[in-house]
Amino acid sequence: MTDRLAALAAGCPGTLAVCVPGVAGTVAGVNEDVELPLASTGKLLLLAAVAHGVTGGELDPDEPLDLLEDDYAAGSGLLTTLSARRWTIADLALLTASVSDNTATNALLRRLGPDRVDAVAGALGLTRTRIHDRIREPRLPEHPPAFATGTARDLAALANSLAGSLAGSLAGPPAGSPGAGEPWHRLMVGWMAHNTDRSLVPALLPHDAEDRRIPAEAVPYPMVWVANKTGTDTGTRADVGVLVGVRRTGYAVLAHGRAGSEHALVRAIRQAGLAIAAAVR
Repeated sequence: MTDRLAALAAGCPGTLAVCVPGVAGTVAGVNEDVELPLASTGKLLLLAAVAHGVTGGELDPDEPLDLLEDDYAAGSGLLTTLSARRWTIADLALLTASVSDNTATNALLRRLGPDRVDAVAGALGLTRTRIHDRIREPRLPEHPPAFATGTARDLAALANSLAGSLAGSLAGPPAGSPGAGEPWHRLMVGWMAHNTDRSLVPALLPHDAEDRRIPAEAVPYPMVWVANKTGTDTGTRADVGVLVGVRRTGYAVLAHGRAGSEHALVRAIRQAGLAIAAAVR
């Protein structure tokens, strides 16, 4: 797999970074330690902090949050076109995971605070992946240059820990993952299973995009099951998630290039998806 990923990276008009932990007890990847803009895949750090807080009893999922004018952000999401101004923490987390809602993201960041999100990321071992700012549309020169930056290795490790929460007759926890048993893992995987964007890693893979149920058993060949979070920005495409076939693994695929190269970045990510799927079939 590493040779195939290296060939894809060599032909990519930009930087393609891929990390797939737990493949035959090794880590397959290319450019996995290069720090890149994450676009909305950086929202995974926020979702992890929310899931930790909910399952740890520090956050009430039914707590209502009133949206403030400063929370509203253009770009992805639905809240800028919906009339309701009050949503629960659980609602906002699901909106962030499913339609990458920028307004929901900003409201949750305001509620938790950046220090709390950083603390959870650090506790999870994400040493080079951080959220730097709230979502801004547009992002101006006086703002931090990116919402979030990080590495494929960091994000794949997070995704692999989520894959370890999937039980049943699947072939053991992924190598290098802490295994099943932490409630926040399954809560977060459940949110990610509602992601409506399957245009990157899963795009060429046979899967049911509307199957939100976390699998308790292996997924028969050639199908796979996906729970993921994507990111889209000028010159950036990214996808981080969990892939389940006969086996399971987490993955992270980040691509960054010049403006106008996005279509080629998408093609490279989709080809990487085919390589990753071979590891779970």
